[in-house]
Amino acid sequence: MNDNRQKVIVIGPALTLSGYGEQCRFALRSLRTLEDQYDIYLHATNWGNTGWIHDDDEEREWIDRMLHKTVIHQQNGGQYDISLQVTIPNEWKKIAPVNVGYTAGIETTMVAPQWIEKSREMDRIIVVSNHSKEVYESTSYGIMKQGTNERIGTLKCETPITTVNYPVKDTSNSNPDDLGLDLSTDFNFLCVAQWGPRKNVHNTIEWFIEEFHDDEDVGLALKVFHMNTSNIDRVFIKKQLANMLEAYPDRKCKIHLIHGHMSENEIHSLYQHPKIKGLVTLTHGEGYGLPIFEAAYCGLPVVAPAWSGHMDFLMAPSNSKKTDKLRPHFLKVDYKLGPVPQETLWEGVIQQGSQWCEPEEGSFKKQIRDLHKNHSRHQGTANRLKKHILNNFTPENMYSQFCEAFAGEQNLDIDAWLTELEAGVEEHE
Repeated sequence: MNDNRQKVIVIGPALTLSGYGEQCRFALRSLRTLEDQYDIYLHATNWGNTGWIHDDDEEREWIDRMLHKTVIHQQNGGQYDISLQVTIPNEWKKIAPVNVGYTAGIETTMVAPQWIEKSREMDRIIVVSNHSKEVYESTSYGIMKQGTNERIGTLKCETPITTVNYPVKDTSNSNPDDLGLDLSTDFNFLCVAQWGPRKNVHNTIEWFIEEFHDDEDVGLALKVFHMNTSNIDRVFIKKQLANMLEAYPDRKCKIHLIHGHMSENEIHSLYQHPKIKGLVTLTHGEGYGLPIFEAAYCGLPVVAPAWSGHMDFLMAPSNSKKTDKLRPHFLKVDYKLGPVPQETLWEGVIQQGSQWCEPEEGSFKKQIRDLHKNHSRHQGTANRLKKHILNNFTPENMYSQFCEAFAGEQNLDIDAWLTELEAGVEEHE
């Protein structure tokens, strides 16, 4: 093994069942392809109230070794050459000669000023979608002279930002028969989401029922959770759902609740279940949209607004020519941009004055009806999208892109960093 490898500390929720957890594991997998160049260390953080993975597989064993190695390294006063910080930008810190911030980005039209300020502590930034990159780069704030209305400058991100999408995962071991999922309806839409404002599950349920009220053989399968996959969470979801359905006592269409933890093989099996005919989402915005991505590369038709992170993978050439322009390969729900509700604002993250997507009711109902009526045609479109994704979003491609973004164009100069650090210390003595 090369003893001159650069020491990389990865800080992120590598063991959590969260979007950022998946993001952190992708980063680790990418860096692992270059273990001849990087000596990898890991500090595992928490993320909200999500559960932690407890898989007993080779990757988990490798992660555990990284954690143990890191503890010993830090007890011996060890330092790092590069930090990779997988979290929201508010938590980024300058802790190594080179610092890389890796974030899912934002689901709205602007980032908070704290994000821009923190970007100055990073040497480069990696985001998961072009939407996140564009919003980060386009957001700016005026710098005002203290005590006056005089603008003396502009607060804007000047750190290089690179987009790296997620890779597809292996679906060869998936088998819908193993799920034991007993759906009483033969034609079912699927919604995979967290129960909350941004995913807009409430409107998804209401508008589906209103459109298919009298269709006995049409259902909506809800793979949802509120905070986690616990029994308490299940009770909460069932109560919320029951309260909603009281308004439709005479409905004939069905609502199927799927709650609890699913392995990757199980979630892939769900997307490929013969009675699941399409994925629907009325999301207000996505940093990337992992469930949408998974459904798409499993060949499931998608109904979604044409805005935010998922647009990176729902577009494909209309034919096999590589020069052909990318076109939508999903059922587009019309939308308008509207203000993020006050109760959804998050200090330092979701900024006052930001907007997000407001899907239009009539357009959604039209598209789900069209998918039901013309499923074979839309399945053909979904199959073409699947082929495009499988060809272009391979692990090899995405790992390579991530490592290139991580390495950047800057050379590691530890001596210069130490000189800068010492100067800063002297300045405050």
